Amino acid sequence: MKFLIIQTAFLGDVILATAVVEKLYERYPDAQIDFVLRKGNEGLLANHPFIKNVFAWNKKQSKIKNLLSITKKIKANKYDYALTIHRFASSGLLLGLSGAKVKIGFDKNPLSYLFTKKIKHIIGDGRHEVERNQQLIESITDAAFAKPKLYPSKENYDAVNKYKFSEYYCIAPTSVWFTKQFPKQKWVELMNALPYKMIYLLGASADYDFCEELISQVSSEKQEHCVNLAGKLNFLESAALMKDAKMNYVNDSGPMHIASAMNAPTTAIYCSTIPAFGFGPLSEFSKIVETQEKLDCRPCGLHGHSACPLGHFKCAYSIDIKELLPLN
Repeated sequence: MKFLIIQTAFLGDVILATAVVEKLYERYPDAQIDFVLRKGNEGLLANHPFIKNVFAWNKKQSKIKNLLSITKKIKANKYDYALTIHRFASSGLLLGLSGAKVKIGFDKNPLSYLFTKKIKHIIGDGRHEVERNQQLIESITDAAFAKPKLYPSKENYDAVNKYKFSEYYCIAPTSVWFTKQFPKQKWVELMNALPYKMIYLLGASADYDFCEELISQVSSEKQEHCVNLAGKLNFLESAALMKDAKMNYVNDSGPMHIASAMNAPTTAIYCSTIPAFGFGPLSEFSKIVETQEKLDCRPCGLHGHSACPLGHFKCAYSIDIKELLPLN
């Protein structure tokens, strides 16, 4: 049996899709499971014991040429089942051209008429995105819930062991979407209020200056306990570090899903979005913090905006820092 999973959206979407891998492997341990993702996210699936091939689609340069190249490789594998979790036309086309015997995707995909089987995708009915994704394979597995999972290697753990000399917090302060990101002043307020343990700031290379600015604005005493690791760790090294943190402070964004995939303690801060959308943390110890004010403008969208549509960003600024602090 051969399976192909297509998820070419953002980092967090790929992580949530790993729950589908877990379920397929549980039911079909001898099957070949391959994965298509956006170039730049392939590091997430390095060392994954259940995935044989990872195809990275470069969507930024020569998009169509690269699509055709990957399609050729996909067809050569002659998949029994191919499914796209991504609900956009590009991935729908990839599925349609896959040559798989059975093609499964969500009805919201504009090219769903190319699919063998279409599944309804409903947001706001109480289900988590992981549950929605697993509907795609429910007929060939079961309805039991499986969690997403990442697999850092021994080398990944070794790379971050030097940071684990005492208890520590991890903070991933940025987001692709402005209205999903806790404001700079609020992060500084939190960092100053946290007990005196090490604080590691995580992110991509592009987040380094933002993290430096946060450190520069905390108290001088606290600065000695803060380390900027943005751009210095790869995805799985960050995951290995987050796993043993006293707490991981994250936005409603990719790092929250990394924490979920490592079952790491998580405090997720929701600004413009709401947990009812079904993308919340899945760790055994997780906490969601959001404004207690009743705002008619919240939520203002499923993903977020480049700026607060009303200019006040009350959904973020009205969050009480005390709600974020550990109990001990």
